[in-house]
Parts: sequence; C-alpha cells; structure tokens
Amino acid sequence: MSRPAPARGVRLVRDAVRGQHALLYPEGVLLLDPVAADVVRLCDGRRDLAAIVGRLGRDYDGVDAADVERLLTDLAGRKLLSAGLPTGPERPGGAPAGAGAVPWTSDHPRPTGLLAEVTYRCPLQCAYCSNPVDLAAYRDELGTSKWLDVLDQARAAGVLQVHLSGGEPLLRRDLADLVGHAGRLGMYTNLVTSGIPLTADRLAALVGAGLDHLQLSIQDAVPARADRVAGGRFHERKLAVAALVRDAGIPLSVNVVLHAGNVARLTAIAELAVGLGADRLELAHTQFYGWGLRNRAALMPTRAQADAAAAAVADIHDRFGDRVQIVYVEPDYHTGTVKPCMNGWGSRQLVVAPNGDVLPCLAAAQLPGVDVPSVRTESLVRIWQDSPLFNAFRGTGWMPEPCRGCALREVDFGGCRCQAFQLTGDASATDPACHWSPRHDTVLAAAASGARPPAVPRRPR
Repeated sequence: MSRPAPARGVRLVRDAVRGQHALLYPEGVLLLDPVAADVVRLCDGRRDLAAIVGRLGRDYDGVDAADVERLLTDLAGRKLLSAGLPTGPERPGGAPAGAGAVPWTSDHPRPTGLLAEVTYRCPLQCAYCSNPVDLAAYRDELGTSKWLDVLDQARAAGVLQVHLSGGEPLLRRDLADLVGHAGRLGMYTNLVTSGIPLTADRLAALVGAGLDHLQLSIQDAVPARADRVAGGRFHERKLAVAALVRDAGIPLSVNVVLHAGNVARLTAIAELAVGLGADRLELAHTQFYGWGLRNRAALMPTRAQADAAAAAVADIHDRFGDRVQIVYVEPDYHTGTVKPCMNGWGSRQLVVAPNGDVLPCLAAAQLPGVDVPSVRTESLVRIWQDSPLFNAFRGTGWMPEPCRGCALREVDFGGCRCQAFQLTGDASATDPACHWSPRHDTVLAAAASGARPPAVPRRPR
C-alpha cells in the first residue's frame, strides 16, 4: 500500500472514557495503543511509508520501518486502511467519543459494543430467525426517552458502537432520534435491517442524523427462493434498497444466513452482493437459537454441503477479497471448532432486548435459573459489573475439563453457553460442537440426521 488512508466508513477517535484512541468501523472496534494511534493518524492518503516513518522519528527514537509496515499491512488486511484518499462522505476523524466515564469498581473490561434490539416486530418470516419464539414477554417496548437514557449509560460505560437491530428496527418511528443521539455521544451506529420499510426520504433522515453503516439481509440469489424464505415478495425491494444505500454514500454490508436450502448457491449469492456494491459480505451459517433452533432439522446442511461451502468461500476470497471484506461464519456442528460467543461472555458486548432485559448474548434468557436484569430497574454499569448473569461465565475460572487445560481457552472461551445448555442441559458444559467435548456425539447426531421436515415460518408480529 503506497499511501494508506482510513478505508471508507473507518474513523479514528479518542475515547474520552478510556483515555485511549480507537478505530471505529462497520461491525467492529479496535482499541489502539498510543504508538499505533500516532501511526494511524499519519495515514492521510498523502504520506507513503517513508514519510510516515520520518514523521514518527520526530517524536520517537529508533523507529523501525519494518515494524510500521507490519502494522499498516495488518490494518490493510482487516480492510481498515486502503490506498489513496478516502472516498465518500466521512464523519470527522479524531473527534472525541463522548463524555467522561462512570466510576469503575471491578476488574472486568469496559464494554465496546451494544446490540440494541429496539423491537422484535418484523415483516419477514425467516425460519432461521434468532429472535425468541415466544414474543409475548417483549411487547412492552422501551420508549424513546428510556432508549436515549440507555445510550447515555452505554457510552458512559465505554460503549463505542451501537448495533440497532431487532426484529426490524425501521418499524420504530424514533429510529432517527436514536441514531442522532448515539452519534452526538460519539458512538458509531450500525443499522441491521431487512430494508423493507426503508424509503429514500427515511434513509436521508437517518444519514442526516449520523448513521454510519447499514447491514442489509439477503435470503438467496434466486428471487423466488428468497421470497419463499422471507414470506413475501421482498427480494426486488431489497435490491432497490441496496441501490439507495450505495447512492447515499455510506458503507453497505450484505448479510446472508446460510442453510440447507441456499448454501448450494453460495457463489451466486456472493456475486449478487458484490454486484450490489457491498463493502462487506457476511456469510453466516445458521446459529441455532430461537426460531433457528426450532427449525434446526430443516435448516441443517449436510456434511457434503458444509465442505462444498468452505471450498466456495475460498474461491470467493480469491475472486473478490481485494474489493470486499468477506466474513465467513462456519457451521460449527460440522467443523468441530467452536465459536467464541460474543468474543467472550461479558467481555466486550452486551444486548438490550426490546423490553429492557440486559443480556450477555442474544439467547442467554433461555438459561435455567437466571435472574435477567433490566434497565428499567438497574443501571447498565451495575448490571455489567455485578450481575450474577454476566459474571456466570466470565473468563476461564468456571471452565470444566477439557476446556480448563485447553490451549484455546482464551481464544474460544469454551464456546457457546446457550448451545451447551440446549444440547446437554448444562450451561457450564464444554460446547458439544468442540471435537474434544465428551458430549460431541450429540452434535454429530444432530448434524447427521437425515430428517428434513418443513420449516416453520417465524410468526410475524
């Protein structure tokens, strides 16, 4: 990379809560040490490596050009830096991210991300939806003023990025107010949407309020099949929404949930996403929670399908990886390798459900004997630091063998607690998706099942 600059949708901020710089970008936060922050600050699309090293030499002794090049190469590999001047509208770089912190009384790290599930209402009927099957408990949604308060509390706790999700968040009339408030607090805003209710005027209002990034769901590359999954004639509308986002100049992610019914068209799906102008493509095998768990037998790919998908993704990386960030979430029922839930239980992210419940992950409310805390009665900081639910599986001290002695225990954190509970009845068990798990047979049995019942569509609300 000759003259690096922040990639589209990436910005450098100084987090006033931590007293530390961070890179904010679609779907992620990267905290930087002071030297790395100084390097990134010099990436303006005009300086080359020699100029960056020379400028660093004014403030640091013994600057090693090879070290600087390694950092730049790593950031470019993550699609956080690109060559040349940034393109498209950008939020101001280097802006402070919110006011000061609230007192911190524990050794737990501050959270960086908030998944704000502002509603579970949705026009789609996707059988793989991770929303709870029983939505009755979530009908009393938080009002605007309470959500604004939640955002205030989240920023004071250290949150730098807000994912506005659901359900369909565009069904909230106050969405632009939430986006604007988060932006004024210095937080990066992601909208996770089906796109169906989005109009040009609504998008303009959201971008004007400070929306940083939009993630659009696509069900398939074949319109009739996509519409069948979504439960309506929505596919063409989604393509039109992608064009609106592209014209608005904000980064676009395309998210595709993979399952037995569409995984054979993975390459065509990727070609569609690239043609829509996606900056980021997330190809994620179904996570079996909520409706996805209910429909596991209908959605589970075969081992042959999983292997073919892995080969297809490798080819997609070769074809499009220089233009699009490609994220692939593997089918852990088949790979024998578990995923780190939320990058570690209670370590980076928290979820606020439509009714105000606060969770360390999307599905934690299903765990037995848990007292789910709520923003209606407690502060986010107290919940994050002191809640028994959040402290239940933090770190590695809770782990049984073989996790306790595993070299990957600080990488995968024992896998998914909800999946462990679903498959074994014990939330503290080693995730059975792991090939070292004593209960790995439960996953093998589920993955090998030949049954393929019809999927039960998510009931709209």
